Amino acid sequence: MKEKTVLITGASRGIGAAIAEAFACEGYSLVITCKEQENLLFSLQEKLQTLYSTHCSTFVGDIGDFETVKKMFSSISSLDIVINNAGISYAGLLHEMEPEEWDRILRTNLTSAFYCCKFAIPLMLKKHSGKIIQISSVWGTHGASMEAAYSASKGGLHSLTKALAKELSPSNIQVNAIACGLIDTDMNACYTKEELDELIFQIPANRMGKPYDVAKLALSLASTTNYLTGQIITLDGGWM
Repeated sequence: MKEKTVLITGASRGIGAAIAEAFACEGYSLVITCKEQENLLFSLQEKLQTLYSTHCSTFVGDIGDFETVKKMFSSISSLDIVINNAGISYAGLLHEMEPEEWDRILRTNLTSAFYCCKFAIPLMLKKHSGKIIQISSVWGTHGASMEAAYSASKGGLHSLTKALAKELSPSNIQVNAIACGLIDTDMNACYTKEELDELIFQIPANRMGKPYDVAKLALSLASTTNYLTGQIITLDGGWM
């Protein structure tokens, strides 16, 4: 297989780090990013290069900022896959939420995907091929109490996925999203053990998903038939 390049945002830990390792294991060249956890990102880079002898470059910056993304893409000359994974959460009542916090959630979870797609698409058009994979949430479809902003950002990501898939399908570029359920990451540290146990009780698979579960599906979407596009694929153990 000719070496392909994948960009993974929010890759310093959790789902992003698991996705990076899954692609490195398959021989992909990687560009991995994070906003603040540069030590974790650099450690992951060293690990992937040592274990898999793959080329892995890093970028530290706010992917929700246009000029930052523009700077990142100035050093990317070829790209086959984009995985928009950067995301943050907010738990609280909407009427108590500050406008700045709303803007931060939307910018990180949704606007960052727009920026990355904007710069990635011309690179994919040159090859007449590409895959864009959004890492989303079941709350983008169903909505979650106390997480209105997060749900809105993921719902927007779902609509972006469907619309962009129609726009890019004639150019042989596929766009899909993975709507994750309860995944065992630091984002769920806000829950007590009792609350997590109650949530797991509601999941037919009787467990939280693992970052590797998401990574495996993302890897599959990167190599599957080009006829699969515009889909929001739920990965939640039968929860919703």
